[in-house]
Amino acid sequence: MTIITNLKKLYESDENLCLEETIELLKQKQFNQLDLENLIEELISLAKIDLAKAKSFLRQIIIHTMLLEYWQVEYEINFRHWIGEIKTFRYDLNNHLTTNLMNKLQDDLENIYQSAVDFVEVKTDLKIFPEKCPYTFAQLLDSNYWP
Repeated sequence: MTIITNLKKLYESDENLCLEETIELLKQKQFNQLDLENLIEELISLAKIDLAKAKSFLRQIIIHTMLLEYWQVEYEINFRHWIGEIKTFRYDLNNHLTTNLMNKLQDDLENIYQSAVDFVEVKTDLKIFPEKCPYTFAQLLDSNYWP
């Protein structure tokens, strides 16, 4: 039985151990022994997870920015909490961003905004939000920007 077959079987039974073995093969430059099919699948999965995480951070920034700007009834009670959430999510997103993720988020900003609007409308019972995202991508990431 070859190492490639072993890696394929290992992938099915212990994905984490298979990844550790794959890393060792890469470090040793034993490329011919890699299970490329499953390695590609794992890399695609990692890319999707990274994008989903970045979208989630951005959505949370938008949600809390909208709460801060529009939900006047709750403002006095919650504004410090919302500011803290915005700061935290900005920090997390800025630390997670790559050029590729930044481009994808900018391209999908309107869709992310719409999902934030859906959430905020349910939470606040307000129906007053702009149809298009009123914030630029740069504003959403800027630690000095507040609506």
